[in-house]
Amino acid sequence: MSTASSWVRYWRDGARSLEAMHAHFRNHVYAPHSHDTYSFGITDLGAQSFHCRGANHTSGAGMVMAFNPDEVHDGQAAAELGYQYRIVHIGPAVVRDVLADAAARTTGAMPLFVRPVLTDPVLTTLLARLHGALVDGAGPVERDELLTATVLALAERGSTKAPRTRGLDGTAQRRAARRARERLDECFLDQLSADDLAADAGCSRFALYRAFRAEFGLAPSEYQRLLRLRRARQLLVGGLTPAQAAASVGFADQAHLGRWFRRTYGITPAIYQRATH
Repeated sequence: MSTASSWVRYWRDGARSLEAMHAHFRNHVYAPHSHDTYSFGITDLGAQSFHCRGANHTSGAGMVMAFNPDEVHDGQAAAELGYQYRIVHIGPAVVRDVLADAAARTTGAMPLFVRPVLTDPVLTTLLARLHGALVDGAGPVERDELLTATVLALAERGSTKAPRTRGLDGTAQRRAARRARERLDECFLDQLSADDLAADAGCSRFALYRAFRAEFGLAPSEYQRLLRLRRARQLLVGGLTPAQAAASVGFADQAHLGRWFRRTYGITPAIYQRATH
């Protein structure tokens, strides 16, 4: 959706209660409403004012809005040029699943947020990374890793004590990490999920993430992306265009491949391809 001074991008997971929006509004006024999810918004530019819990609040650039499920609020611009923000909606069942996986047991009380506006640079960064992964075509493993990191950070900041996380030690850690690496080596072009890797490793998603990073220095999603970049290099040398290579190895598009290629190798795919003599 777009108007003369407003635009909206929206993303929705097809399998679970997880949605994301990126928008700029100038004149739009939200009617009082609530969501059946936890909803966390980052104000990027300008400021948004809203009424919630019997009081008026303002979220300026860099602040986080934190709404519990079924919490009524409205919203409108608090600056002449409007406001730009990103918001992620996470269903309670998704939050419960992440917390149970990290604790290797059923969770108790769910986190609640006492203040609807937070100033927290770490949380802002995590939410921004999760939002980017959701709307920009990141793979399932990367999305799940960022979702776990974000939910655990949110739980630590909620009024209910976050569950104590459990990992693996010694031989169990090495065995789990190596099993996951073997699966990635064999199937790095597939749309694997964190559940797929955890099932192979015989542990929780959270325990596998910690074990893999401890053993190999990378998250599973980072290792999968590295394998895809290595294959892309082979395809570029073989004559495929950057766009063809991107599609062949699972990147969302040529620009997506180009960003990660340059971040990893310091050059663009085109420069790498032209270097062949």
